Amino acid sequence: MASTTGCESISLTELGERPIPMVPEGPNNDASVTEAEAKVPYLKLIASGFSFFVAGVNDGSLGSLLPYVLETYHVSTGLVIIVYVTTLVGWLVAALTNSTACQYLGLGAMLALGAALQVLAHVLRVWLPPFPLYAITFFLASLGQAFNDTHANTYVAAVKAAHRWLGFIHAMYMAGCLVGPLVATAVASANRQSQWNLFYIFPLGLGLINLILILIAFRDSMSVQHSSEAPQSDDPQPSSQDARSTRAVREIKDTLRVPAVWLTSLYFFFFLGAAITAGGWIVEYLVRVRHGDVHQMGYIPTGFYGGAFLGRLVLAEPTYRLGERRMIFIYAALCAGLELVFWLVPNIGVEAMAICLLGFFSGPFFATGISVASKIFPANIRSSGIAFVFVLGQIGGSLFPVLTGIISSHTGVKALQPMLLALLCATGISWLLVPKAPRLRAD
Repeated sequence: MASTTGCESISLTELGERPIPMVPEGPNNDASVTEAEAKVPYLKLIASGFSFFVAGVNDGSLGSLLPYVLETYHVSTGLVIIVYVTTLVGWLVAALTNSTACQYLGLGAMLALGAALQVLAHVLRVWLPPFPLYAITFFLASLGQAFNDTHANTYVAAVKAAHRWLGFIHAMYMAGCLVGPLVATAVASANRQSQWNLFYIFPLGLGLINLILILIAFRDSMSVQHSSEAPQSDDPQPSSQDARSTRAVREIKDTLRVPAVWLTSLYFFFFLGAAITAGGWIVEYLVRVRHGDVHQMGYIPTGFYGGAFLGRLVLAEPTYRLGERRMIFIYAALCAGLELVFWLVPNIGVEAMAICLLGFFSGPFFATGISVASKIFPANIRSSGIAFVFVLGQIGGSLFPVLTGIISSHTGVKALQPMLLALLCATGISWLLVPKAPRLRAD
């Protein structure tokens, strides 16, 4: 895949030729690969993992910053959901434009575009812009994450032993979610007059490193795909631009015709809805309902994300060996039970332990889902199918925090608990609807 110049050429060639996809490293796939070339995939995997770490810092910090955002901008919980709405719009725009953009930009260029948009978002946030502009930065960040992480995810799903590497990059995301609340709470509570906006200097620096890593690791697929580089079609096309549009539309249609894509997307839709809703509203819940101290409660999401980080590292291999379908359903049942403990036991210490364990057992959900999707999707739509699943899942992760905010504006943030329980149950049920994956990979 290193030698491809367009995202679509990845999905229609390298990803679909064999049950155990390999990653070619050079202009040809000869056995005589140099030592330098052999090291390239590891740099790309590190760059892919770091892009998820950056996204995790961004996503994980919002819950800890939310009470300060409400106070600084003098907005209610009903109005602050605009932040989640703009995030949702960013992912929707990415879903609509991804296939077309891939007709013009190579893999590296798509990754770099996503990284650059995230850098722009953090630049705007640092100087504490007016609330409307602050909300717009979440559109830029989510659009950038969609381009960056979707294609990094698709790239990693094609390597040998993908379930391990997917576990790695998604553990990196949770590591970012773990670090984000720690740094955000430390910065926001450092002074009597909070300067929480200065926290964004941290993800800004990480974003610049992310962009540099991508430019170096994926430099061989950084060019814009011109008409002479476009794959040729058997049917005569009136123009190169029309040909690209036709290919993009055809691939989207082919992807949407596959039932497994929709069923897998439903699973991610509910799971990310649960995970991001929990991370975004848990601090506000503990402060308003359990009357916890805001400076201390800001660290609680760290336990949730820390548990998920360990779960993605520790449970990836046993989940794969013992049966992905069986184990994910067991984890979902355990998570629902822990959510009941979190809801019904009015003790912050017990709740903190429950949310940590909930994060731990939900850790393998994402990487396992992507690993299964790479096995059950037809070869010709595998790349676009995984991208669609990823984006639709993130839409769920944006939609349900919005719904929680709308309900909370009328009933109070106590509405978080039944929402989380329903989402976790829906995650387990939807997982049973995902088709069984053949064990084709001899990893």
